[in-house]
Amino acid sequence: MQSNKQNVLFLFLLFVGIFSLVAQENKVVPIEVKAEKDSIIAPLFPKPVVNDSVMRDSLAQDSLNQKPPILLDNIKYKAKDYVKLSQKENKIYLYNEAEIYYQDTELKAGIITMDYVKNEVYAGRIKDSLGNYTQLPYFKQGSNVVIPDSIRFNFDTQKAIIWNSRTEQQAAAGQLGSDAMKVYAEITKKENDSVYFLSEAKLTTSKDTINPDYYIRVRKAKFVPKKKVIAGFSNLYIADVPTPIIMPFAYFPLSVGRAAGILMPSFGNDPDTGYFLQDMGYYLPLGDYADVTFTGDFYTNGSWGFRATSVYTKRYKYRGNFNIRYENLVNSQKGFSDYSLSKNYNIQFSHSQDTKASPNSRFSASVNLGSSEYYRNSLQQRNLPSTQNNTLSSSISYSKTFPEYPSVNMSLTATHSQLTSATVLESDTDNITMTLPTLQASMERIYPFAKRDGIKKGIIQNINFQYDLNAQNRLTTNDDDFLTGKMFDNAKVGAVHTIPINTNFKVAKFFSVSMGGSYKDVWTLETYDQRYDSESDAVVRDTISGFDRYNQYNLSASIGTTLYGTFNFGEDKKIQAIRHVMRPSLSYGYAPSFDQFYDEYIDEDGDVVQYSRFEGTLNGAPSLGRSNSVSFSLANTLEAKVRDKDSTKIEPKKIPILSNLNISTSYNLESDSLRLSPLSINGGTTILDNKMSINFSAGLDPYAIDNNGTRIDTWNIDNGGSLFRLTRANANISYSISSDMFGKDKDDKKDQEEEDPFDYVAQSGGRTDDLFGRADSFTDNPVRPQDKDEDVQNPVYGTKIPWNFRLAYSASYLNSARQNEFSSHSLMFSGDIELSPRWKVGGSSGYDFKNKGFTLTQLRFQRDLKSFSMRFNWTPFGTYKRWYFFIGIDASILSDLKWENRSKSY
Repeated sequence: MQSNKQNVLFLFLLFVGIFSLVAQENKVVPIEVKAEKDSIIAPLFPKPVVNDSVMRDSLAQDSLNQKPPILLDNIKYKAKDYVKLSQKENKIYLYNEAEIYYQDTELKAGIITMDYVKNEVYAGRIKDSLGNYTQLPYFKQGSNVVIPDSIRFNFDTQKAIIWNSRTEQQAAAGQLGSDAMKVYAEITKKENDSVYFLSEAKLTTSKDTINPDYYIRVRKAKFVPKKKVIAGFSNLYIADVPTPIIMPFAYFPLSVGRAAGILMPSFGNDPDTGYFLQDMGYYLPLGDYADVTFTGDFYTNGSWGFRATSVYTKRYKYRGNFNIRYENLVNSQKGFSDYSLSKNYNIQFSHSQDTKASPNSRFSASVNLGSSEYYRNSLQQRNLPSTQNNTLSSSISYSKTFPEYPSVNMSLTATHSQLTSATVLESDTDNITMTLPTLQASMERIYPFAKRDGIKKGIIQNINFQYDLNAQNRLTTNDDDFLTGKMFDNAKVGAVHTIPINTNFKVAKFFSVSMGGSYKDVWTLETYDQRYDSESDAVVRDTISGFDRYNQYNLSASIGTTLYGTFNFGEDKKIQAIRHVMRPSLSYGYAPSFDQFYDEYIDEDGDVVQYSRFEGTLNGAPSLGRSNSVSFSLANTLEAKVRDKDSTKIEPKKIPILSNLNISTSYNLESDSLRLSPLSINGGTTILDNKMSINFSAGLDPYAIDNNGTRIDTWNIDNGGSLFRLTRANANISYSISSDMFGKDKDDKKDQEEEDPFDYVAQSGGRTDDLFGRADSFTDNPVRPQDKDEDVQNPVYGTKIPWNFRLAYSASYLNSARQNEFSSHSLMFSGDIELSPRWKVGGSSGYDFKNKGFTLTQLRFQRDLKSFSMRFNWTPFGTYKRWYFFIGIDASILSDLKWENRSKSY
């Protein structure tokens, strides 16, 4: 009986336990999950439960059926609407803005289902009230990000199945126009952290990954994030239309940062050089701060070219670049009369140092040297604008400052100046001048009769002196001897030590007086002796090696003042006042004759000829004959005060009428004739709200000339002419205007203008404007993505058409010997017009009024095709008559997908 009671009690307790478990199991309505390919649909639920907890592996209560796996870390999860825990299904359901975090894995989606026994999650989108899918899953593991329609992921194996995934892979850094590669795949299988397998994938750099304007369709591929995509059969689609560009297999590098790689060439044919490959090369990064690019050109007629370019930079330290170019150009064939072989080269080097790196020392370089005919003969279109430059110049310098009192500045400089005109090369004249090197040193100004920190007053306390040194090794040579031992055959070495002494003081409050002098000591390492040789009936010049020197000095004084004149018209007038400022100055200079450094010889006629052994040296000979002259100069400025158009502004605007107008002349007291020097006039101003700049100069001679064009000691007015005779004149006018200067936002446009960090005009030796044409290489990326306006994705065509225009006029007139001619007279202009947000046309040309012909003329057409760019450049006539056409992808990662064509040589 007792045992029966125990059995009944046991059954009762068992029934109660089962009932409580069932009741507990049904407290929350279980979720109905319908897993589709790209979404999860869930029914409505009661009042949401917001939970923010940490789930450990001990949540799996039923340890009899399956041993739970061990997680390596906590899983953090949350959702906006509700978080539901189902112990029966061993799952957790999260709805609306659901998030899960585990180690370096982050998952966000509209709905997430997590199986905490299998350690798997399934994430998908949800529908909004309008039936549109929202809250796409965001899956991030480490630095890899994938945005699919739905995903299934296992925390233990790290494997995943992803539907309609989208990801971005940044292109290799260090390339202009680099853009991210977008990878879209219908089905993606994540094998491990570094390997993904793709099915029906699209690769593009277009901003729209759903409906890209172009893409590369890949049937199957292996995807290694930030490294590469290895694909099977692939072909290019444009606007969802397949093109004939088909690849049986493909390899796409996706390296993050700079990576070495081959540079694909452009190809074509030319009747003079044959078929060619241009810009075939290799890119190689050198550490974290430098890189080098090697490119070459090959032509079937035997011509070839080579280039090496290196760019280096270190923040707050230095930056620079180095370019070396060489072209071996063959014309015609060996054995023919017109056969020729020319070897041209060009070397460019630029280096700038941050002032913060070393305040007391600085190294800088700007080098552009090479063959005088390099730009004219080059087969590269990028060198076209530089063909109009007549000089190449270089400078390399190192300076050091010793700040202790008295401070000393020292610098070593190597310079180079080279004429590139073809007429110079045809003559036998040296066209290259170099200094290797120039040593300059200067000591700061010292006031011996005044305290260093005190105020200096009077003639005594303002007495000061300093010391300057200039030593040079100068040489002149030509293209044939350049960079050979012969270039040093006629080198000249010399040094000049200068000690200027000055003082200044006021007279009658309004006059500033300065007085002083200068002492020079000139050194040389060789001199020249001259004598007449009766046997050869010629003057013999002998070189005497060895140190020699001479000294000279001069005295000077000047007095000047400033005069102001204002013409007031009233504050109610548009022009309220005109202000005229004059700064007259009268100076006197004296230098004795240094005839002690002169010798004599008797020529074939028995006449005595004076000469100095220092004639022909670097710094020349001292002056023979006393110098005693008075000089006069007058500087003028003229400006107007104009009432501002903006009525809210109280202060009037200051507008320059003449920024400067300078007049100067001198009178030689020691000369027995022609004592008055020609009057020199120069000035300049800006008008049209600083859009136009005008500069001019002229020379006026008061003396007449004879029939041979020689000045005579007769006033020109006494010879039947005017008071002054115009001997020279020069005028330069530049004008620049654009549509941004008009409208209410013109001031904002000015504030937004910044210097382009990608401006390489200086490296190519060209002008900073495009009046000589625009340097353009169709093998480079044509347009940087950051240059494109985001607003033109859906352009609105209106009446405002952006444009810009530049103009330059130059004229030089000579009449010193009654030649009455223009030595140069030309007008150059250039401009661009944006016909639509994606169409841009431009051109540059000019007219030479002296030679009666057009200068280098170039017409440009550019079309922005979103991910593509199309350009057409045309030089319709002249020596460089040609045209170029290019279309290609903007992004550097796919820059080899391009097509270009060019005209034959004329």
